[in-house]
Amino acid sequence: MTVGLTVVSGTGHTWRLTEQIGSGSEGFVYGVDDARPLVAKLVPGPPDPEAFRRRVARLVRRRREPGTVGLLSGTPVRLAWPLVPVHTAAGRTADRVDGYVMTDMRHAYQPFGHLLTAATRRVLLPRATWATALRAALALSRLLAEVHAEDYVVGDLKPDNLWVDETGRVGLADIDSWQFSDGRELFPGRMRTPGYTAPERIGAPAGTPPDTASDDFALAVLVHQLLMSGLHPFAGHPADGGDYLSYDDNVRHGRCRLVDRTSVLLPRHVPPADLLPRRLAELFRAAFTGPLRRPSAADWAEALAAEQVPGRLRACAVNARHVHTVERPWCPWCDQAERGGDSYPGPTREKT
Repeated sequence: MTVGLTVVSGTGHTWRLTEQIGSGSEGFVYGVDDARPLVAKLVPGPPDPEAFRRRVARLVRRRREPGTVGLLSGTPVRLAWPLVPVHTAAGRTADRVDGYVMTDMRHAYQPFGHLLTAATRRVLLPRATWATALRAALALSRLLAEVHAEDYVVGDLKPDNLWVDETGRVGLADIDSWQFSDGRELFPGRMRTPGYTAPERIGAPAGTPPDTASDDFALAVLVHQLLMSGLHPFAGHPADGGDYLSYDDNVRHGRCRLVDRTSVLLPRHVPPADLLPRRLAELFRAAFTGPLRRPSAADWAEALAAEQVPGRLRACAVNARHVHTVERPWCPWCDQAERGGDSYPGPTREKT
């Protein structure tokens, strides 16, 4: 559907917006009529328009600083960084900013959620195996470690602002919600998402800033989802007979299968917990038992890289798409299939 909107940069360059391709709690993303792979994010009615204008301007300026240049190096680009502030043609005010133009991540990636469920993987990422999930977990951990090294805090790390390709490379969008400082002004993180919020932030007053430790909690959740075929680490009904309320309620009460097997009840068809290499299982337990022991993104990157050295993975003799760690003498994916689920089904055989 054509939207008929036009946006203008501060220098007068004009872009015509085409279809709306996404929306979130803060803004809308539109296609841009341009030969380059670009999209525009518009944020109508930000709580503080002047602060939003300064935030976008600082991010655009920081794109040319050495640390950020390093984050943006490589092909395909890993971050949908703001390239130029824009305002809608209807709001022709010299210093008005309604949003920004950024790289269209669809040019090189698919939505991250496509890798998290068997149904979407089979159709949209048909060559993906558990090895792909491991590579994506490593790519995400390395990217977050680099982001933290440059003193940025993502603050709202979640599948909706992540991208992935068929080889496991990862990209990240929604940069305008990050927390950072330009040395004079702190631009605080503004958002948090249920299921990806660290326990110390759940219930904290609105406006409580995130930190790298809260990013590291969200990273551990995402790595778990990648390696467990989308299963959230705090999924499950309370084993004490109470009602399931939310992921966040389970987070607050420590209901996590990897931390305490007796704390939750899960369907029989979910991936078995023992498919994880011992080192990764230990990192998950540390991540989900409190911020003091929580592994950093760099810790995850080191551990995930070690699981991908030659000889650490093997393919099942029955189904070559069932890739698993050599620590398991049996195939955990075949075990899952016998209980009514198959996260990585083999090719469908034609009937004879």
